[in-house]
Amino acid sequence: MALGAHLCDLDDLDAQGITDVLDTAESMAEILARPIPRVPALRGRTVMLLFYEASTRTRHSFELACKALGADSLSLAAATSSVVKGESLIDTVRTARALGADAVVLRHPASGAARLAATLNLLPVINAGDGIHAHPTQALLDVFTVRRRFGRLAGLQLTIVGDILHSRVARSSALAFARMGVKVVLCGPPTVVPPEAGPALGARVCHDLTEALRGADVVMALRIQKERQDRGLLPSAAEYRALWGLDAGRLAAACPGAVLLHPGPVNRGVELAPELLDRPEAAVDSQVRAGVAVRMAVLYMLLEQGAGAA
Repeated sequence: MALGAHLCDLDDLDAQGITDVLDTAESMAEILARPIPRVPALRGRTVMLLFYEASTRTRHSFELACKALGADSLSLAAATSSVVKGESLIDTVRTARALGADAVVLRHPASGAARLAATLNLLPVINAGDGIHAHPTQALLDVFTVRRRFGRLAGLQLTIVGDILHSRVARSSALAFARMGVKVVLCGPPTVVPPEAGPALGARVCHDLTEALRGADVVMALRIQKERQDRGLLPSAAEYRALWGLDAGRLAAACPGAVLLHPGPVNRGVELAPELLDRPEAAVDSQVRAGVAVRMAVLYMLLEQGAGAA
């Protein structure tokens, strides 16, 4: 299953489709390593960035990806647009097309928003995170980062620690890694890692951190969302750190040398001990760099290869 007209979820890609994106991203990484990291592949194209939620890494990596490919990017922040006057998502996408946009990158607090925008068939839609549903380009950059570290994916073990139930990153990354032959283990408080999450994501659920970490080649920590604590789904920050927080001792005992991932932003001293981010096993900065290459690949495949196929 190749990348089609939109990228709304990992359901849009099978293992070969993921591989195609990763291979294209390798070419994009080579471009970014040049003294002048620019190519005119998408010259004359305009990408509308519609962000209804705050973002640093995703938004700015898409902006840099557009610039590296020669495309123009136009950013719309919901708080300073007609959205505050009641304009619907559908009408905002229509406006983007009327302004001359060739694609839309959408971040929205409602699960399914990207799929809704895609059903209009007005523009290619790339999901930059929708509610608790999906974040496909984050999953692709995670897989890209790991493949670069190990030179392979099949046979590795990934342990994801945190609030699985409400994490669009966990859902998309678990699906992507499992599709590529990686053994995925989900760990965290039972209130936010229900048993049914395992089969749904092609993973195994384990609520014991030491057991979940044992033998892991890659460990991904998720940001602890304070609103979940307010609702009683997670213990206090101190309790979470004591039971499920990652530190050097726990990693050394269960999975020495494991590569450490985090989608950011990091709550230092809660899900991760601060010193872990300075260790050579930490790949957080590599993830950020990979985000530009992967998003370049997705934009190119949708706008240039997709147009050629049409």
